[in-house]
This record gives sequence, structure tokens and C-alpha cells, in this order.
Amino acid sequence: MGTLRDLQYALQEKIEELRQRDTLIDELELELDQKDELIQRLQNELDKYRSVLRPATAQQVQAQQQNLVLQPDQHRSKRQAISAEPTACDITDLSHVTLPFYPKSPQSKEMIKDAILDNDFMKNLELSQIQEIVDCMYPVDYGKDACIIKEGDVGSLVYVMEEGKVEVTKEGMKLCTMGPGKVFGELAILYNCTRTATVTLVQVKLWAIDRQCFQTIMMRTGLIKHAEYMDFLKSVPTFQGLAEETLSKLADVMEETHYEDGEFIIRQGARGDTFFIISKGKVNVTQEESANQEPTHLRELTRGDWFGEKALQGEDVRTANVIAAEAVTCLVIDRDSFKHLIGGLDDVSNKGYEDAEAKAKYEAENAFFSSLKLKDFNIIDTLGVGGFGRVELVQLKNDEAKTFAMKILKKRHIVDTRQQEHIRSEKHIMTEAHSDFVVRLYRTFKDSKYLYMLMEACLGGELWTILRDRGSFEDSTTRFYTACVVEAFAYLHAKGIIYRDLKPENLILDSRGYAKLVDFGFAKKIGFCKKTWTFCGTPEYVAPEIILNKGHDVSADYWSLGILMYELLTGSPPFSGPDPMKTYNVILRGIDMIEFPKKTTKNAANLIKKLCRDNPSERLGNLKNGVKDIQKHKWFEGFNWEGLRKGTLTPPITPDVSSPTDTGNFDNFPEDTEEPPPDDNSGWDYDF
Repeated sequence: MGTLRDLQYALQEKIEELRQRDTLIDELELELDQKDELIQRLQNELDKYRSVLRPATAQQVQAQQQNLVLQPDQHRSKRQAISAEPTACDITDLSHVTLPFYPKSPQSKEMIKDAILDNDFMKNLELSQIQEIVDCMYPVDYGKDACIIKEGDVGSLVYVMEEGKVEVTKEGMKLCTMGPGKVFGELAILYNCTRTATVTLVQVKLWAIDRQCFQTIMMRTGLIKHAEYMDFLKSVPTFQGLAEETLSKLADVMEETHYEDGEFIIRQGARGDTFFIISKGKVNVTQEESANQEPTHLRELTRGDWFGEKALQGEDVRTANVIAAEAVTCLVIDRDSFKHLIGGLDDVSNKGYEDAEAKAKYEAENAFFSSLKLKDFNIIDTLGVGGFGRVELVQLKNDEAKTFAMKILKKRHIVDTRQQEHIRSEKHIMTEAHSDFVVRLYRTFKDSKYLYMLMEACLGGELWTILRDRGSFEDSTTRFYTACVVEAFAYLHAKGIIYRDLKPENLILDSRGYAKLVDFGFAKKIGFCKKTWTFCGTPEYVAPEIILNKGHDVSADYWSLGILMYELLTGSPPFSGPDPMKTYNVILRGIDMIEFPKKTTKNAANLIKKLCRDNPSERLGNLKNGVKDIQKHKWFEGFNWEGLRKGTLTPPITPDVSSPTDTGNFDNFPEDTEEPPPDDNSGWDYDF
């Protein structure tokens, strides 16, 4: 008995010891949280002083020239977006393009394929795309000690090393030596970028592919596959009454599944929620009358045939066996995906229509602004600067109560960076956008050096500045600004417009404290059921389908909405790296790899994850109920959407704006001393 008592006593001692340890751990965790908060506060103060000591102009221009995101210690500096039209030929001709083919030994082919599959970015491509890349890669020769890639040069080739080794240096410092079976220079196949390091060969055998060939492969495989899937879907009676847009989304969400000869695809009596279309091979359909009898052969199905459609309506007990009669490939969709997608965008909350009263108001407004000339304005102060030029607060000389924001763009810079189409698009989209959540563009001017865009003045300051100064926002504050963006997106998407550059830097507060979208340089009218292939956006906000050149639509905006929510709640975006390529690789790993801070509420994290689904067809906002799915999410429970639309809802932050000329909510910027060369309108082929 004594022994048992001793054991019980020892056990109690251990339990007490563990309790004390748990208490100590809790105390240390609390202390750690407090220190984290202190570090965050100090970082915010430091960021505030940095932004004053190092004006944004130099940083932005440098970032634009180098196409780099800024280093982590400057993470509160404004981020420069990137844009590059696809270099591949006309989309309509892509299926007829003959790709170059360079013969290789089986060993070389295998080595290139293995190198691609070992690369953080390229391993995300489809096997058929990788095979085409392997075929298109050509041999390149360099002499001993030659420089393959030079830091700062513009590049468009990606390399795979088969033999030898190369040295990688940055700013004269050796980073590493790379051996065979490695891919390098891959950022250059996404867009026109300057090289971030120097690569010098020792003795090497290289294969290369250029950006145009790579993008042709990426675009073509996606388009051909999508067209094939659409044809399959249109041949199925169940889908024949569906809108083109819905069919397009179904085609996007369908997955290829492979089965071996003799494998059961469906087993009689089993419950199922999956519908199949055969894209390759043939299957046998059999039925068993009773457990003792041999199955009866009913029929054979081949390419283009389908089965299991009743499962989409909920009748999920399988009435027959479906067995692969050879190697079979099926396109598969499950009931949940089907239910989410059947519908469309026709019930979007904001149709973007204008009644007669609003129309009359805008016509009167146009008449007033069309009579104005550049000389009718005085410049009051600078509201913002960037690589494009400046935004000035201007005042009407004959009515000092009327002030506006004047965006001044350097024509030469626009031509040099080939942004004419983006500027044209920005003008047309903003001129026609009559939403309380989009900054108004009233009219444009031009002279020999500049383009001018006269816009409404929002004097509450940039959301980016407020976030920088506060570090992060509470749930309720984030909810209000996210809702403003949701309303803006509902309006734009109902007009077939994709925005593509959401971030705190592009949200500005009016004098009431309501947030509006500004800077439509990357916006594009793509219509419905259409995709576009331009690589554009700010690296931390770019959706996976843009990185992988799959073509994108308005669903890319919902991805960026999830990223914005995360950044407003935590102070930094979920995906970031020391350079764009590393950022893209982190994005491709997915939102499920991101650990949310403890203070993020369960409902907020749930909404972010639903917005940041890898597959665009599964994203909230892009399902059958459109933007209503976001508005009805638990995180928005109790939110007054009607009050927001009518402007009666009290904003979480009310800016201090004392007069129409008060620029106190903006940072101070140095005067513009750079004089651009006069433009002879070369490369300027349209009126502005």
C-alpha cells in the first residue's frame, strides 16, 4: 500500500510541476505579445520618420526602373506596380502557331524536365506545358568566363544548365555557385525586367527559352483546353440552357482525372456527388441484378460521352458500374462546385444603371467642365508623386471654393514605357464611372510635355498613410474600408471592367472618411466570359493565375480583396519576399501555408481564405451569387450596406479637413525640378 501511496504522491507532484510550467509558459507568451506590440509601435514611429526623411519620389522611381519590390526594412514605403502586355502573337491565332523544336538526347530532355520540376516557380506548370518548354529550349554557347546575365541589364531568357557550373554575384559580392540541373533567370519570362544578379559561367552547357515562346505555350495550352471543355459541356443536355458565362466558369473548375484499364470509376450502389465527361478512352457500363449474378453489359461510352449527371441534382446512389476499358481521362465536376456556379452575375447588387435625374446631372457637369482651360486653375499643393509624374491640388481662379486633384503625366515617360493603351483605357473607364466609391474624372487636357487629368479632390488622405501611422486596423475599421472596395468592385464588374491594382496606396478618403478607388492605369474593360493575359499588379497582390500566365478575369480582383483585408488587419500582406520572384513563389504555395496572427478573428480569416482560393472559379465573389456571397458572409453580419451606399453610415475614421484647400492629411513632397524634354507626339497616336 505504501508503494501505491508513494506513486500517487509522486504523480501529484508531477501534475503540480506541470501546472506551474503551464502558468510560466502563459506568462512568457503574454510578455512576448507585449514586446511584439512594442516593436510594432516603434516600427510604426520609425516608418513615419523614414517617409519624411526619404521622400517617396526617389524610392518609387528607383523601384520602377529596377522592377523590384523594396527591401523588408522599407516595407512601409509605397510599392510600385508592374505591367507587361504578353509578347505572344494575337490570341485568335495562337492555336495555329508552330512552335520551334530543337532535337535533344533523351538524357538532356529528362535533365531539363527534372530541373523545371525542381524550380519553385516552374514546377507549378502543367506537365503538357513543361513538355512543350523542353521541346522549345535551344542550346546556347558562351566562351570561358563569359557573362551570361549581367545585373541591371534587361533580360527575356530563362536558362537550364546541363553541365558545368556558374557563379552568381550581386553588387560584386559572390552569392553562390550553381551546378547542373538548375533553372535561372526565370523572372524574365514573366515580364520585361532588369536582372537582379550577375551570372558568370566557368564551363557550361546551357539550354534557353525566350519570353515570347514561353508565353505562347502558356496561353495556347490554356485556350485550347478551355475551348475543348466548353465544346464538351455544350454537348450535354443538362447544360444546354446555361449562359455562356456559366459554362465558361464550369470549364474553368472542371478537373482532369485519369483511370487505368479495369479500374472502377463508379461502383453500383455507392453514393456519389460527381459528374464525368470522357475526354479520352472508353468505358464499359454494367449493372448487377443481384449479388449472385454476373453483371449485365449495358453499353460502351467513349470520348464526349458523359455519366453521373443525376448526382449534380442530389440523387447520389449509383445505379450502375462504370469501368475503364482502357486508359481513360475524364473531366470531373462535383455537386458543390456545380451548385455554386449555376447562376451568373445578373443579380449583382449594383447594376451601374443611371436614372434620368442622374443622367441630367452628369450632362450639366460635362457642359461646365468642357468650357474650362488649363489657365483657369491655380496650383495649391502637391498631393502625391510617382514615376508617372505628380498629383497637384488645384483651385479654380474664379471660384476658390472649387478645388480638384490634377494628375500630371509626362508624355515622354508614357511613350518610353509603352503605357499609351493603359492611359487611354484609364481615361475612358474613369470618365464613364459614376460611382460614389470610384474617384471621378471630370476632363483631360494636354500640352507639348504633359497630359492632365482633372479629378475630384479627396482630401481625407490615402488609406496607406493612415495604415502606416497606425500599424494595423481593428476588425470594424477594416470591415468599413473592405465594404467600400466591395461596392466599387460590384459597380465595375457589372460593367465588365477589371481593376487589377488594389492596395492601400490606391484607396483615398474623401472629406467624410469614405474610401474611393483611384489610379485606373491597370483597369481594363474585358466584358463578360472573357480573359486577359497582361501581367500586371503589385507583386504582393498578384493572383496565381496571373503569375502562371493562365489568363485572368474579374476573379483576380477578389483575390486582391483578400490580400487587402489581411494587410489592413495585420499591417503587412500575407505573401512577400526579398524580390518579386520569391514573392510569386510564396503566393503559389497558397493561403493555407500562411499562419494568421492570433488577433485575426475566425470569421475574418475564413473570408480571406475564401477570397484567396487558388482556383479562380472557387473564389467568393465569383460564384453564382456574385458579390452577394461576400456581403452575406458572417464577417459582414450586421453591417449596414444600405447606409454605406446612401452615405449615412458613420465612417470609423473622420478626417480633419478644414477647407477645400486643406492638404494636411497628405505627406509633404519636394517640388518637381525635373524638366521633361518637349514631346513631338511620336508614339502618341490619339487625342487625349
